[in-house]
Amino acid sequence: MKDLLISWQPAFAFLDDYPIVMAALIFALAVLLANVVVWLVTRVVGYVAKRTRVQWDNKVVAVIHRPLYWTVLCMGVLLALLPLELPGLIANVLRSLVATALVIVWSGFAVKLIRIVLQVMSQSQKKESLVRPQTRPLFENMAFLVVVTVAIYMIFRSWDIDMTAWLASAGIVGIAVGFAAKDTLANLFSGVFILADTPYKIGDYIVLDSGERGKVTRIGIRSTRLQTRDDVEITIPNAIMGNSRIINESGGPHEKYRIRVSVGVAYGSDIDQVKSVLMDVALKETQVCDKPEPRVRFCAFGASSLDLNLLCWVENPEVRGRVLDVLNTTIYKRFNSEGIEIPYSKQDVYIKEMPQMQRE
Repeated sequence: MKDLLISWQPAFAFLDDYPIVMAALIFALAVLLANVVVWLVTRVVGYVAKRTRVQWDNKVVAVIHRPLYWTVLCMGVLLALLPLELPGLIANVLRSLVATALVIVWSGFAVKLIRIVLQVMSQSQKKESLVRPQTRPLFENMAFLVVVTVAIYMIFRSWDIDMTAWLASAGIVGIAVGFAAKDTLANLFSGVFILADTPYKIGDYIVLDSGERGKVTRIGIRSTRLQTRDDVEITIPNAIMGNSRIINESGGPHEKYRIRVSVGVAYGSDIDQVKSVLMDVALKETQVCDKPEPRVRFCAFGASSLDLNLLCWVENPEVRGRVLDVLNTTIYKRFNSEGIEIPYSKQDVYIKEMPQMQRE
């Protein structure tokens, strides 16, 4: 940098006796150059970026002009300090302040750039993509921590502070915290794996090993929250969720959910008529999906009935109970109107003879 200033000395020879004026002139030129760089980036590069098919390059151009401006400006400040020939301590402090400002500015740019990249990656249609909309906040937080850690290290280095003792202390503290918060760390790592593997997502209906069934309302780093059909919220640690068998009723190729209506009719009933009535009930119900089509299955010869199942699909597991209520009600009314008997348990009592009354 000093060599650069020496190469400019012939042009500024008349200012050798006025170091303050020379420093002010260098700073003014740096401000002018910084504005020119910003104009080139926003106008020229921005114009080229707008003509491309992708959108992420426009976002990069929108965030990069600020660190470029401050970089050129800070370099001008460093050049402006040379003619002043300040004492060593003051010069070192000013250089450290400039380096700290540059680290902060470029760290902010790095965070914004990583967010843009992760947003683009999360929009990928590939199912095996690790970065997804539900996992993007996790990667953003991890990247933010890494950038902040590197920035703090570089700031300490710019002030000539030895980090060896700090790193050793941080390692000892990390080991102690790890032993003290092992359950919390287990939930943390399980939350990371759940967000990355996505066995379920927000809005899915899941059934746990213990029998609880509910809608996933929040997937946090420490716990998962379910809202049951009774409007009761259940908070489950992620360590338990990660080691449990979970049935995802909203999973699969689509969110549609198959419901089963089990019906028994008396022996001697017209089985074709029964199937026709069940199909007619399913097809006329507006909450039942047309595709896949409803179907009726004759399952078994029961002890006192012919057992059939009406299988049909609904758009969402959330409406399962409501549709079952409507179908059961409609089937019962249709069976009554069609004269189809639904058997039920009966007990007949036969008395062989009346007991004789004892005479006193």
